[in-house]
Amino acid sequence: MSNFFQLVRNEWMKLFHQKSTWIMMAILAVLVLGAGILFKVDAAFTNGEVPNGDNWKQELQEQNAQLMEGSQEDLKYPGYQNVQENQYRIENDIAPTAYNGWDFVGDNLGLSGLVGLFAIIVGAGIVANEFRWGTIKLLLIRPLSRLKILLSKYVTVLTYTLAMMVFLYVFSLITGAALFGMDGFSQPHVYQQNGEFQDAGLLSFSLLKYGLSLIELTIMTTFAFMIAAIFRNTSLAIGLSIFLMMAGSSVIFFLIEKEWAKFILFANTNLNQFVEGSPIISDLTLGFSITVLAVYYIVFLLLSWIFFTKRDVAGS
Repeated sequence: MSNFFQLVRNEWMKLFHQKSTWIMMAILAVLVLGAGILFKVDAAFTNGEVPNGDNWKQELQEQNAQLMEGSQEDLKYPGYQNVQENQYRIENDIAPTAYNGWDFVGDNLGLSGLVGLFAIIVGAGIVANEFRWGTIKLLLIRPLSRLKILLSKYVTVLTYTLAMMVFLYVFSLITGAALFGMDGFSQPHVYQQNGEFQDAGLLSFSLLKYGLSLIELTIMTTFAFMIAAIFRNTSLAIGLSIFLMMAGSSVIFFLIEKEWAKFILFANTNLNQFVEGSPIISDLTLGFSITVLAVYYIVFLLLSWIFFTKRDVAGS
């Protein structure tokens, strides 16, 4: 077991010695800071003015009365989405708050796609580069099994993905708190799920959404890892993974009427659809999507193991 951890440590040392690793982290930090500054100077990106003080319920009721006078298309208020949310806040005594650090953390979840891109690059290169550089022979002459070598690389990719997501969350939280302030950790967050409004603790809700996004990134990174292990081509693994990640949703919308569409990988990768909003396919459930993802995940790992452990590297 100590040999395995040494292998993982060596892989991390390789990552730390690559300029691209630090450049990717710097890009993520710059984008978070840039978004924070932009949101700070332009109120159009935030909720704007919100009711406050002891009369907030009365203000929300007045807003609802004004909104109900308009058409259904006009049932939107800059601060609070719609009449139903206002009513939910009134009934559950949840006062609205101005845009703060927690909102900023939630908005930056969109940058998880960039983290996925970086993870795909690392996952695709960590195996394929060994063959391209010819260093795979130096690894295989050691008294270590191929499975252990492959697993150490895969664990490195997973921990890198986790580290980048943690960095995104923590840096967004720090930046948001510095620019917009915080309202504590116990304040409830109001959100809509399947047409109904609910509330949850801000900390637990944000961690849940980031955690579910991490599962999606893990699946896509594992796919890139598999392609690299099979074809030993970094460019192919990166290109194919990015293409599928971007085109996956379009494919689902095109095939959404098909009964078997729910078995397609990309119909199930976005687990946040079960937390906020509505599933892309009406009869999808969280349990079903997790089961489908688990099957794909196992297949990806098995193919990676089969092709890596059985391949002849004499000509590499």
